[in-house]
Amino acid sequence: MMMASTTVESAFLKIPSFGFVNPNNATSKLVSRSSVSLRFGFHFRSCATSSASAAEPASASSPSSVVNDGAKLGPGSLGHITRPDFPILHQAVNGSKLVYLDNAATSQKPTAVLEAIQNYYESYNSNVHRGIHYLSARATDEFELARQKVANFINASESREIVFTRNATEAINLVAYSWGLTNLRPEDEIVLTIAEHHSNIVPWQLVAQKTGANLKFLELTEDEVPDVGKLKEMLSKKTKLVAVHHVSNMLASVLPIEEIASWAHDVGAKVLVDACQSVPHMVVDVKKLGLDFLVASSHKMCGPTGIGLLYGKSELLNAMPPFLGGGEMIADVFLDHSTYAEPPSRFEAGTPAIAEAIGLGATIDYLSGIGMERIHDYEVELANYLYNSLRSVPNIRIYGPEPSRVFKRAALCSFNVEDVHPTDVATFLDQQHGVAVRSGHHCAQPLHRYLGINASARASLHFYNTKEDVDDFIRALTDTISFFTSFK
Repeated sequence: MMMASTTVESAFLKIPSFGFVNPNNATSKLVSRSSVSLRFGFHFRSCATSSASAAEPASASSPSSVVNDGAKLGPGSLGHITRPDFPILHQAVNGSKLVYLDNAATSQKPTAVLEAIQNYYESYNSNVHRGIHYLSARATDEFELARQKVANFINASESREIVFTRNATEAINLVAYSWGLTNLRPEDEIVLTIAEHHSNIVPWQLVAQKTGANLKFLELTEDEVPDVGKLKEMLSKKTKLVAVHHVSNMLASVLPIEEIASWAHDVGAKVLVDACQSVPHMVVDVKKLGLDFLVASSHKMCGPTGIGLLYGKSELLNAMPPFLGGGEMIADVFLDHSTYAEPPSRFEAGTPAIAEAIGLGATIDYLSGIGMERIHDYEVELANYLYNSLRSVPNIRIYGPEPSRVFKRAALCSFNVEDVHPTDVATFLDQQHGVAVRSGHHCAQPLHRYLGINASARASLHFYNTKEDVDDFIRALTDTISFFTSFK
């Protein structure tokens, strides 16, 4: 493989023949191969090992600079076009074709991502940032290139504003324990919604108990969306943080984050957004939205498990103390004290998830190649088709707003069948029809209690799903209802 030279002024390592390698700001232009390349009409430089000299600079352009010609998509839906890239979807489950509708829990991975991970382990497996040998230098370049890809993907100002974490949950805990314990005082207020994932409730409960801060929760409107209209009334000079989701993982509602951030900043509060259900499905621009913090998980955006991301404004990260201590996050260690590295290294103690980060970089190449606007437009169409198809089934209760000009639903539906437990619904769908949906409280117990239910079933789609998947689901659900009705 051809290695791009890097030219970072403030370098930690000087690698012969490779230029400077800075673990916080690598600028190599390596581009991962992608099985999407032919289908979407552009070329990715291969990641396979090249016989060219390692010192020879690569001429590949950044994925973000590639012009993606939509006319080359060809006929058919985006789901039909991309489906061949996902090998796991081409199998039978319990004697039926797999219909995977559990994407809000975790998404499937395209071949390009699987190959990028395999290529790392086969070709340049090594620890990052510390070694001066070829494998370590190459691993460091690819690892930091992945960070730059994430920054570009959400339009962060620089790669140093991206911290790799194990998942979005750890990212929220990082902000809670580092920023929260440092900045919150008794009687300060943290504003959330009752529709938050547990990961955006429990850390703030723990920090509130330690600091004396108070939690305030925004309830729902009659349309079953968080009552954003009342948010401005809740905000005051006591408000120090607004921590909300972008897209609800149960209600499928989409919050007006740009307005919320503006209102919060007017009273001097910071804004953290759980973007786990938005970053994989739409364009998310942290500058346009005006965010202080954003979290997301790789595994929900067709990337590997075991890695998530925290975006934080540089001035905030610079002022935050370490979350975990150990190797990598230090500047100098003495017997009686230590000094700490600049962000993001300060928050990345120990050996990071190297292969997973590289896989996430390949994921971003893949998604960017398709185009997030195209993905979003297609999923809006799928969302409406799913909602209307499910609404046509008798004895179904769907949660969240009805799609309209006012409410754009995400491509998921949480629902219950009258007199049938959602776990029974999900089990029958899987065992008799090979349809994978989720049942339970979806890590949103307070929301379920507010709605007067203990659990719900949930069907959630991604761009590799098709209307035929929805049709198969509806036929299977109708059969499921008929089966349980026959026992009455």
